[in-house]
Parts: sequence; structure tokens; C-alpha cells
Amino acid sequence: MTKISARSKARAAARLAATQALYQHEMKATAVAPLLHEFHQHRLGATIEDAEYAEAEVDFFDDIVRGTVARQAEIDTAISGKLAAGWALERLDRSMRAILRAGTYELLARADVPAATVITEYVDVAHAFFDKREAGFVNGLLDAIAKDVRG
Repeated sequence: MTKISARSKARAAARLAATQALYQHEMKATAVAPLLHEFHQHRLGATIEDAEYAEAEVDFFDDIVRGTVARQAEIDTAISGKLAAGWALERLDRSMRAILRAGTYELLARADVPAATVITEYVDVAHAFFDKREAGFVNGLLDAIAKDVRG
């Protein structure tokens, strides 16, 4: 495995874990510091119920979770602005909100990551939780946000 592909795999794992952490944050109103600690100690790279979690780029994971929570109002406004008339962010499944929030955070704050990479990665995350239709929704919404924030 090349260094680039190992890093890409670690970042993909970080994105999936960040989505799970953001979902947990919303479900349980868990504060960020203990949430990060739980993921560092018990999830990232661990084996849980015979499911092996890939090693994640921890600093990248932390940045996505902290940044998304810190900028949630701005992120939610960006997402809400791209939803169809009559749709509210609260109507979306919590897992979907976590995916869209993490992806939007990266588009807003991580100029070092190409927009196409962000979109593709979160479409892949969506495939882990949803069918093709919902993954297409993630693609379209994040693409629309990318056009606004990245030009």
C-alpha cells in the first residue's frame, strides 16, 4: 500500500467515525471532549462485536468533530439554504444530518481538501447508512454547497 492510499484510507475512516460521533453528539447531547475521548479509546482502530474499525487519522477526526460542532449554526444555515422548499433540516434523518454537517464543515473549513474529494468521501459514507437515492441526495447537496463556498 502506498503512503497516499494509506492516508486516504485513514481519512476515510476518520470521516466515517466523525459522522458517527456527530450522530452520537446529537442523540445524547454528549459534550465534545468526552465524546472525542470515547472514540480515541474505544472506537478508532478497535474491534467491536466482530466489526473491525479502521485506523483513522485522529487529528483529522478531531478537527471534523470539533469544527462541525463549533460552526453548527453556520453549517445548518448553508444546508437549509439548499433544501427543497418546504423541507426543514430537522425533517432529515439524524444520520443524514451528521453526514451533511461533516461534509459541509470540510467544504467550509478544509481548503486543503479538494471539494470533489469531500463530496465523494461523504457519498461513500452515505452508502454505509442509506440507499443509492439518499447517497445521490448527499452528492447533490454537497455539490451545491461547494459551488457557493469554493466557487
